[in-house]
Amino acid sequence: MKKLLIILGIIGAGIFIFYLIASKKQSFFDVYPKNDSISKSLREFRKLPLQKITVDSVEWNYLKTGQGEQTILFLHGMGGAYDIWWQQINYFKNNYQIISLTYPPVDNLEAMANAVIEILDNERIGKVIVAGSSLGGYFTQYLVSMYPERIEKAVFGNTFPPNNLIKKENESKEKLFKTAPEWLVMWFLRKGLSKGILPAANNSEVLKAYMYEQYSGGMSKAQFIARYYCVVEKFDVEETEYIPKMIIEADNDPLVNKDLRDELKKLYPEAKVETMHNVGHFPYVNAPDEYNKILEIFFKEKQEEDFDI
Repeated sequence: MKKLLIILGIIGAGIFIFYLIASKKQSFFDVYPKNDSISKSLREFRKLPLQKITVDSVEWNYLKTGQGEQTILFLHGMGGAYDIWWQQINYFKNNYQIISLTYPPVDNLEAMANAVIEILDNERIGKVIVAGSSLGGYFTQYLVSMYPERIEKAVFGNTFPPNNLIKKENESKEKLFKTAPEWLVMWFLRKGLSKGILPAANNSEVLKAYMYEQYSGGMSKAQFIARYYCVVEKFDVEETEYIPKMIIEADNDPLVNKDLRDELKKLYPEAKVETMHNVGHFPYVNAPDEYNKILEIFFKEKQEEDFDI
């Protein structure tokens, strides 16, 4: 009996240690050591002070910068933060006021939307141009449906419509991620980069460095799981044809298959569609010049008709 207790104790200690192993910390600049214009621009960008706001007992961090009569709200995906848009923010900051935020561990779209509206109200901002990608593009659709009076224009980037497919395809991974220790979840995410995300982005060193940082301490397991629940949450899309919309897709997106991309275009037949070629799931990171031009043209386009809302 004593021997059994010792064995069980050793096993328990091993499991305890297994779960306490710290995730490997790597910064963008560890993975991308070049001292070029890209790394310099990110270093300078990260010196900008962040604002804080508490909504429903959860603290949100966001950046407010830029100048102009119109405001752009940037919304990132599952693997990202406010600064993943730094190349767009630097491009547009001289002509637009900009808000970019990082999602804390909030696991439903309603709570996320409440926080966004609180941020806009806190900054005395009425309407915004919203540009979101992946989860951010899905969240943008939710905001358009639920708060159309606050949306001037909307960009749905590398994203998907409400669907059952993503949840069905990831049921086994969901169970694994919920029970696995954080270091193992992040290791799995880092390994997954080389299987599809990076090759589709022409093995961009910039994208690799940013994502390695996110999966090496930049993002927590709690944030990742919460964001996943937002991705698979379904909602009813309301009629908002009077709001100008643009869908940005990539023809080789490894995370959003063609069926989902086609369904998105069917859901918003009035939307302008821009198809980028061979740029993968994060074109705003690894193909920023082309992406910025697409955004700029859409932002400057005038609405052809006035609708009574």
